[in-house]
Amino acid sequence: MTTPIRNKKAEGIIAEIIDQYAFADSSERPWIIGFSGGKDSTVLLTLVWIALQRIREMPNPFQLRRKIYVVCNDTMVENPIISTYVEGVLSKIDEEAKKHDLPIFVQKTIPKLEETFWINVIGKGYPVPNSTFRWCTDRLKIRPTSNFLLEQIDQMGEAIVLLGTRYDESTSRERSMKKHEISGNRLSKHTTSQHTFTYSPIKDLLLEEIWYIINTVPSPWGFDNSILFQIYADASADDYECPTVVVDKNHTSCGQSRFGCWTCTVVKNDKSMTSLVNNGRSWMQPLLNFRDKLIEGRNLSENRQDVRRNGQAAVRDDGTNRGTYTIEYRYSILKDLLIVQRQIQKERPEITLINNQELIAIQVIWNRDMYFDHTVGELYKEIFDKEISTNNIKSVDNTEKRIMREVCIDDMKYFHLIDNLISLQETKTLMISKYGLHNDIENRIEAFAKGK
Repeated sequence: MTTPIRNKKAEGIIAEIIDQYAFADSSERPWIIGFSGGKDSTVLLTLVWIALQRIREMPNPFQLRRKIYVVCNDTMVENPIISTYVEGVLSKIDEEAKKHDLPIFVQKTIPKLEETFWINVIGKGYPVPNSTFRWCTDRLKIRPTSNFLLEQIDQMGEAIVLLGTRYDESTSRERSMKKHEISGNRLSKHTTSQHTFTYSPIKDLLLEEIWYIINTVPSPWGFDNSILFQIYADASADDYECPTVVVDKNHTSCGQSRFGCWTCTVVKNDKSMTSLVNNGRSWMQPLLNFRDKLIEGRNLSENRQDVRRNGQAAVRDDGTNRGTYTIEYRYSILKDLLIVQRQIQKERPEITLINNQELIAIQVIWNRDMYFDHTVGELYKEIFDKEISTNNIKSVDNTEKRIMREVCIDDMKYFHLIDNLISLQETKTLMISKYGLHNDIENRIEAFAKGK
């Protein structure tokens, strides 16, 4: 039998979850828990897991028919410390749920390839996000999770999203939560998704109670909660207060830092990553430096074009540019990123900052933008002294290129045209799609005819 938690409020939440899961709702609408691996979502899943265990212990066992999806969104630019931690936690959750035959299923969501951070910044030239142009949240977080949610609604008709939000987080959070609550009901209508309801079981818990549960209640999936506690402690900036319940002398500091993307340029200073560096994670310093450099270069006119990607003029009143990044600046960002990846992998070889699919897709976009002066493959070879592992499809070898040069010796512009057209074809082959190839070739030939 599960051991009671020495906190009346936590026990009350477990009792409520049992009632909601087994008795108050006779449907089999799936529960979807947004799991970030942080303190609040960890406590939420802990209490739900304990509730399922207790339902199974009832004299007349209730069949655990309702599925619970633990949905973790990976933006692909998560803080590496949290990303590595979450990978381990999700693996353990999946393993223990199967072992104990609980209807808990782990689901990871990621952005579509064309919507990843690096595709948008390095490929398409979108300026990195700031408070007035925060394109990242929708593309990297909301859309991937919403797509999974819609799949569940299509199958079951409705779904219930469990949130780890709390009144105690901030005055604005409390105001927002209460605005959508329905008096006398545990469930509220989702603000943007039809046929979806939200349920916030831990909304009344205080920060002290969150940390009390993490530090005193063993993880029901068998993970070591002290690892999470230490991550928060190391990421706590000097100006944070840490009002945790002290369980023992090792719990005198907790932190309430917020973890997000290591590339986040919306905030002026990344206090959590700075604190991690200052508390022994010195290998993360290149990440911090790179992120700061992104902020410094964001609004420089020389890094921006005079048009946006849709062709709309983008020049300020003072004559400076505010369009998409120039192709040269995109190239320099990629070069800096790959250099940082090489530095990081000397100590953390398992960490990849940009994957091969993204690199190939960036090359496709550059070629469609008629940029052929540099290639991603050449840059990768320069920095890592090896080929991109998926970039093995070559329609023209070096001998054939030599013959082409000899044929075009009287006018090398024709050689460059042919080489560019072949590059367009190669990138389409690598993307396993010929979509748009005809238009790309026509655009390149048209530019050649105009002497560009």
